[in-house]
Amino acid sequence: MNKALLYPEVQKFILEHLLEDLSKLILKGSPFPYVSIQEIGVQISGKNKARSKLPVWFNTQNILYPPNLNLEQTSSEKTAGYKASLISGGTLIDLTGGFGIDSYFFVEKFRHLTYCELNPELFEIATHNFKILGAKNVKTFQGNGIEFLKKAEEQFDWIYLDPSRRDEHGGKVFHLNQCTPDISENLELLFENSENIMLKTSPLLDLKAGIIGLKHVSEIHIVAVNSDVKELLWILKKGYSGKVEIKTIDFQKSETQLFETIFSNTQLEVPLSLPLKYLYEPNPAIMKSGMFRELAVHTNTLKLHSNTHLYTSEKPKNFPGRVFEVSEVLPFNKKQLKQRLKLKKANITTRNFPKSVEVIRQELKISDGGNSYLFFATNLKNEKIVLVCKKISAET
Repeated sequence: MNKALLYPEVQKFILEHLLEDLSKLILKGSPFPYVSIQEIGVQISGKNKARSKLPVWFNTQNILYPPNLNLEQTSSEKTAGYKASLISGGTLIDLTGGFGIDSYFFVEKFRHLTYCELNPELFEIATHNFKILGAKNVKTFQGNGIEFLKKAEEQFDWIYLDPSRRDEHGGKVFHLNQCTPDISENLELLFENSENIMLKTSPLLDLKAGIIGLKHVSEIHIVAVNSDVKELLWILKKGYSGKVEIKTIDFQKSETQLFETIFSNTQLEVPLSLPLKYLYEPNPAIMKSGMFRELAVHTNTLKLHSNTHLYTSEKPKNFPGRVFEVSEVLPFNKKQLKQRLKLKKANITTRNFPKSVEVIRQELKISDGGNSYLFFATNLKNEKIVLVCKKISAET
């Protein structure tokens, strides 16, 4: 870490050039002999990414940022705050501290926190930022967190891990045994040092595979922000072998959508119906959970088809997703649809339908946008249908 980046004139330069084209700025070179334009570019790029993702960091003077690759896996303040709301205690060790976002939010919930980071530069940046942000009850360790744990004499109330999801070539991975460290390989060691573990993984990890691989899962939290699933959180309890709770949360702009159920391995029958007055589309966090029958029971709604993940009801329901009023239900016939719809713009969604949105747009000559919503789907009679709808709640 080049500490000259903290010089007042350099910080002033960074702030003054936040909105400039970074590629053009780099071509001009650095105005300072002690800081390269590439180092300045990293700070400008990082601060711009922090504007919406990490507003506390963005609005704090003299914060330093790592390269973009390190920022990609970093939690947002929204998701880090959610993690910190789930656990508390006397001591926590973050074995894969990274940029330190999660550790910073855990600080308020624990009397003592140990932060470990293998990357020397990332460690130095996070340690500096902890001081700037006033996080005082943090002990930092530069090195392999697993090796630190092997030598630790104390027991921790909680262990937190966010394993690296990059292979040796920089490619993205998500299976447990592909990440670093390999949690399933080190599970026994982890439970020797704590009875409680929180693990963050890629949203791509299959829930059933994770439950099998991690053995002692008590809860899975599926966390989305603005209908984009960001991470899976796994709560592991030493010796636990009971039912696994599934908790989904979608932080939308105007509301927070929650849904809770128990993980089920069996594919149970879901109550079906032809389209009624209201149509419901589950948010992506629920789609990831796969708990479709449980959702129907919980919300007292009916599905259009066992493989069509759209729900319906005659009266409006409180539903964790987008809610629509059905104006018309049409059979799928390209020639007739052109004559009946007469739309130049519409928001199109497909569910259990053989054609893609792009193909449908080309065939019907309908561009994206407007206030009309069209759902191309399969009903309980295996008929291809089009639901013409008006959105009445939840974010787009």
